[in-house]
Amino acid sequence: MKIGLIKEIKTRENRVGLTPAGAEALTVHGHQVYVEQGAGLGSGFADSAYQQAGACIVATAEAWDQALVVKVKEPIAAEYPYLKGQMVFTYFHLAGVPWGLTEALLAGKTSAIAYETLEDAHGRLPLLAPMSAVAGNMAVQMGCHYLAAHNGGKGVMLGSVMGERYGKVLILGDGVVGCHAARTAIGLGAHVAVAGLLPEKGELLRRDIAAEIDYFISTPAAIAEHLQDTDLLVGAILMPGARAQHVVSAAMVQTMQPGSVLVDVSIDQGGCIETAHATTHDDPVYVQAGVIHYCVSNMPGAYPRTATLALTHATLPYVLKLADQGLNALSEDSGFAKALNTYQGYITYKPVAEAFGVLDKYSRYPLAEI
Repeated sequence: MKIGLIKEIKTRENRVGLTPAGAEALTVHGHQVYVEQGAGLGSGFADSAYQQAGACIVATAEAWDQALVVKVKEPIAAEYPYLKGQMVFTYFHLAGVPWGLTEALLAGKTSAIAYETLEDAHGRLPLLAPMSAVAGNMAVQMGCHYLAAHNGGKGVMLGSVMGERYGKVLILGDGVVGCHAARTAIGLGAHVAVAGLLPEKGELLRRDIAAEIDYFISTPAAIAEHLQDTDLLVGAILMPGARAQHVVSAAMVQTMQPGSVLVDVSIDQGGCIETAHATTHDDPVYVQAGVIHYCVSNMPGAYPRTATLALTHATLPYVLKLADQGLNALSEDSGFAKALNTYQGYITYKPVAEAFGVLDKYSRYPLAEI
């Protein structure tokens, strides 16, 4: 199969969908890899490294004009004209971005295969997990940065000073993002509270990270009470493939102390905090109700080398399956099949159709038809 590797053009997005080692693995399998010129530079991979791996360096249009296209982030408007019936394997987050992308995928009869809805045999999300881990670590780092007084924050340090913990971090969600954020915040020496739905998950967090974690069952009243003295709020709510639900209202944000910081990691699925809207690495924050909002939709792009290595370690086995078998790979793996979001002009992942109110465009294709 012919595989195209695309250079990301989203603002400050320097990750790339395949390392040279990944490209070499594909060529060993008998496939041809066409790498857009400069695709790996932001992650520290020169064109020459891909050439040594057996890939061809090509212009943008040729990289897109292949049977399988591998990316990191969803295509943006300038890339829509390239969507012409191929398989595209990337993060799409369709329910959390404007309708225009889904519309372009349907019009181009593109097979959109989404990293974020692919499941393993245990129902986990193996291609979302590594970037969620990076984002969870980053959320606390960004909170520390913007809490500094010279950055507009309230001047609270998240950390231990002479054995005393300072600063409170409230984390909404106990998945991969939440766990990594909690581990980072505890490691710094902050007070940490985590809102979740399962008491046994709290026991695991206290056992595996720190006994000091304050785990509580997530209810509006409990969250509202914690917000009053929270210095950093981390939104880490995940509803796979669906638009995130608001668990913090605008009125609740107004009760936070001026100079507090919130980081909504769920923003790529629409955000779990009502006052959150997507920002970029060039313009990452805004202030509303006196609270600094950090809502960058591609947070791991800030650390492209680490993020690319972690991502491609997880995605390469699936890229190889697609290259070897095409869409037939999905018919043999029900978890892989859940990654298919659009196919032949239809939405094939129901939460996306529900998010836009277009169930008439939804079709659950039998795997035998793929």
